[in-house]
Amino acid sequence: MNHPVLREPRWPAFVAMLAAAGVYWALPEPLSVGPGWLLLVIIVFLMIPIVISARQGHHHVTIILTFIANSVIGLAMIASLVLLVQGLPRHLETPRALLRSALSLWVTNILIFALWYWKLDGGGPLLRENPSGMSKSSFLFPQLVNRGDSDESWVPNFVDYLFLAFNTSTAFSPTDTAVLSRWAKLATMLQSLISLTIIALLAARAVNIL
Repeated sequence: MNHPVLREPRWPAFVAMLAAAGVYWALPEPLSVGPGWLLLVIIVFLMIPIVISARQGHHHVTIILTFIANSVIGLAMIASLVLLVQGLPRHLETPRALLRSALSLWVTNILIFALWYWKLDGGGPLLRENPSGMSKSSFLFPQLVNRGDSDESWVPNFVDYLFLAFNTSTAFSPTDTAVLSRWAKLATMLQSLISLTIIALLAARAVNIL
């Protein structure tokens, strides 16, 4: 039985991209790369051609610009995490600022890795929507294991990758989804390491000195 292929809406990923840049703005000024608002301005500037190219079907342009936007957010997050860890021995931040910084970086970590998983898995959303697109997926979702007639055309969307990223940051590993490819294993390891650093080193230290 053939099911019509419905194209996944792209707006949840675009909203997550803006949210990641917005949450980054909540960091104390000394921990952000440049002014706190700069990252959001850069992402908004990139979002305009991303949305236009996506609507006009120029998918190669959309992919390149999305990669640039995700890379900028990811590098900014890692740089801020390094600055925060370096400042811990010198007690440069108050406990309240440390907790706020830890929460901001933790949420940004979830959003940026969800965006990377969504964009890279199986060659991206466009290829995943093909009839055999999920055969190249790097993640084995539960819906792909027990397929029935009602869900044989099931394809993960951004919310599924957001759930995967949330579990990886919370439990330090995926829960209901198996990781298959090497790049995906390395990515989930990196996300877990960043989350562990934030929770164990930053949040715990801030709570202890309250």
